Amino acid sequence: MAFKLILTYGNPTNRVFMGCFVFRPNSKKTKISSAADYFSKGNTDSEDSELRFDTCQLLWKQIKCETEQLQEDLNKKLFDNLITFLRKSHSDFRENKTEWASQMKSSEIPTAAVVLGVNVTDHDLTFKSLSEVLHDDVTPFVVSLRSKECPGIKHLLQKLTVQLMGCHIDVDSSEEEEHSKISPNRIRCSVASLIDWYRNITKKTDTETPCKKRMFSSRHLPSPPVVVIFKDMESFTTKVLQDFIIISSHCIHEFPLVLVFGIATSPMIIHKLLPHSVSSLLCIELFQSLSCKEHLTKAIDKLLLTSQFPFKLSEKVLQVLINIFLYHDFSVQNFIKGFQLSLLEHFYSHPLSVLCCELQEARKRVKCLSHSQCENIRRLPSFRRFVESQVSNKQTVLLTDDECLKETTQALLQDLDTYHENYFPILRCLHAFTSSLPKYPLGKQITELYCTCLEKKVWETEEYESAIQLVRMLAKDELVEILEKCVEIVASSPVKDVGIPSEKLEQYLDRFRNLEEATDDQEESISSLKELQKKTDLYHLQKTLLEMKESRRLKKLTKFEMLRFEVVDFIDGLVRNYLVPPELQTLHEVMYFSAADTLREHLNAAPRVALHTALNNPYFYLKNESLKTDAGCISNTAPDICIAYKLHLECGRLINLVDWLEAFSTVVTAAENPNSTVKDEIDDAIHARFIRAVSELELLGFIKPSKQKTDHVARLTWGSC
Repeated sequence: MAFKLILTYGNPTNRVFMGCFVFRPNSKKTKISSAADYFSKGNTDSEDSELRFDTCQLLWKQIKCETEQLQEDLNKKLFDNLITFLRKSHSDFRENKTEWASQMKSSEIPTAAVVLGVNVTDHDLTFKSLSEVLHDDVTPFVVSLRSKECPGIKHLLQKLTVQLMGCHIDVDSSEEEEHSKISPNRIRCSVASLIDWYRNITKKTDTETPCKKRMFSSRHLPSPPVVVIFKDMESFTTKVLQDFIIISSHCIHEFPLVLVFGIATSPMIIHKLLPHSVSSLLCIELFQSLSCKEHLTKAIDKLLLTSQFPFKLSEKVLQVLINIFLYHDFSVQNFIKGFQLSLLEHFYSHPLSVLCCELQEARKRVKCLSHSQCENIRRLPSFRRFVESQVSNKQTVLLTDDECLKETTQALLQDLDTYHENYFPILRCLHAFTSSLPKYPLGKQITELYCTCLEKKVWETEEYESAIQLVRMLAKDELVEILEKCVEIVASSPVKDVGIPSEKLEQYLDRFRNLEEATDDQEESISSLKELQKKTDLYHLQKTLLEMKESRRLKKLTKFEMLRFEVVDFIDGLVRNYLVPPELQTLHEVMYFSAADTLREHLNAAPRVALHTALNNPYFYLKNESLKTDAGCISNTAPDICIAYKLHLECGRLINLVDWLEAFSTVVTAAENPNSTVKDEIDDAIHARFIRAVSELELLGFIKPSKQKTDHVARLTWGSC
């Protein structure tokens, strides 16, 4: 049986009452549809829906594996440092030394302050990975605590005992009669019981089987420490932290405890929450994780700035995800979820997304395209531009012959793949040249440069012209360093197009290294300085300065300057040839998801607008033809809460419950009895329906009871939404 708690009004003038009703579950088992069924259900173009769903699933598995590997690589250094700290934390305890009283830190608890940043939603994943690493390599005794689970020291000890021992605890330990009824698998939660448990679980005797007695393997430490992780240390009550630290400091000799504080703001929060008498009991070591912005840059680099994955995001969609990251939560995991939603939406809404796969597989699928899919290709704006650029005979063949269209599509997909192969190495080379310039005209992060290149032709912007002017003034050592990066980029990302030879960059690099600066200009500048240092009058000084200015204007460029201009022109030519915006590429719609408005509707929640739409126009969500009404009309077939909501929009600040009930009854009974009047007696069923609708509106926050008049409620919202 299922129980449902409902708040109801006893009558229009009384306050809210509480009732509990029983609903028997339906004996008929409903068939649960698979994800593939949901994917194809309601799709306007269901052709190849199963293949699109399988392609989407396969691509997401690859992306998910890549992101997990990235997360593991980024956390590796942090986890290695933490493991080293934990291994050294209780070395004296493991060596059974008894001279602890003579040591300075004998009563201090080893504490790791891990600063993870303000992206709090990502902390759970980090601590989950940390717990798994500690379980595998350091200790099996790892406890994770959250502030909402530990409002008091008693609850904290209960959680600690349950996670360590895996047994039931005596919650009500104050009553003696409960003690006599405690079963053998129950234990009182106290520090003394924890010490006894740790002593028994770690001792080794000849008569006991080690594999059964000990919970840890050979990879763990001989006397493994007990690690307690406070995931959100700032949210814990100060009293709880103080009591736990003080209690733990007294038994640190017998119970090797290590604390891990998860900090989102600053390590100074430890000293703000804890007084000196308590913080002095901690031996704190600071650990810093990678910043969330750097993490996002790494994620975008792995997911988007590569030709490994065919699926791409347009500039507007990428900007939506970045804005949500920067202005809402700084969560990289939420960014990846938004990327996943974009992937799913692209394969769900675009019938030609079936070609968004590896090039060899896409060629095979092109051969199997139906006539309707060929028509979908012909309707693409980019393909229409391509057809218009062809001669008239070719245009006719492309628009009428499916076989010719398929051959052309295969060639265009090959061109699109080559475009991506060339695009990202040149993008990285351009970023290498511009990322160190003053004021960062094209952005400091490669993500900013990528968004600019996606949006428009970057070489037509003022920022690009400013950057090129600054690059033309770089010193020799700076150019050599940048060229070395470019050679490494091209070598690690082999380019298929012969128009981008890596040998050309290596030649420039060798020429810079072997370049010997001419000394004539240096001698000339030195002699000019000597002339200026001589005693002279204002007339001769002005004449000398004019001559120097004229000589500089007319002097020949040095070998270094000529080579520098040659390199800059070479890079500028690569940018103009290969960093063309994707929107100018034919069939880019197959790979790029551009529905930014759809993504924004899914991710940028507007609860009030959604509630108003659902209550004012229930057809928008329910899709029931009987719910269609003209603007301003109230349908009696609508749900009761929708009727009550529309009626309450016509009222002022205070709503008379009696008048509201009469209006509700009039609308509900209009179809059943057109001749009924307001004076007719309202039956109990309509009365109960009205009470329930009003209760639901109060729960949603649209109204509240009024103290001014007992038979009125106050309206809490104004306007149409």
